[in-house]
Amino acid sequence: MDFQQLRRYCLAKPGAIEDFPFGDDTHVIKVGGKMFALLTEKEQIPHISLKGEPEFSELLRAQYDAVKPGYHLNKRHWNTAEMDGSLPEEEVKGWIDLSYQLVVKGLKKAVRDELLM
Repeated sequence: MDFQQLRRYCLAKPGAIEDFPFGDDTHVIKVGGKMFALLTEKEQIPHISLKGEPEFSELLRAQYDAVKPGYHLNKRHWNTAEMDGSLPEEEVKGWIDLSYQLVVKGLKKAVRDELLM
């Protein structure tokens, strides 16, 4: 997936918005005011940071060389994936879905209910 494909997939989630608190080159995708994805590009290679359950995050790091502990994030819960062509697109989409679901799950009930409307 290229940068724009990642960005569009994230922004297609209900309630997803894009924010730039760290500068124009760091796209932060949020739901309910909480980040679920962070997109950057280094040397024309997209990188996406996603939230995951700690055990699953470690498993992904062991399975894929392109998946590292979250850059400048809580390394127990966040991974950064380098989109170098080695990661299966459907798996990356699944990781985005999981990150979104984990963040939504942590939102207040009223905010979650609003997303379903």
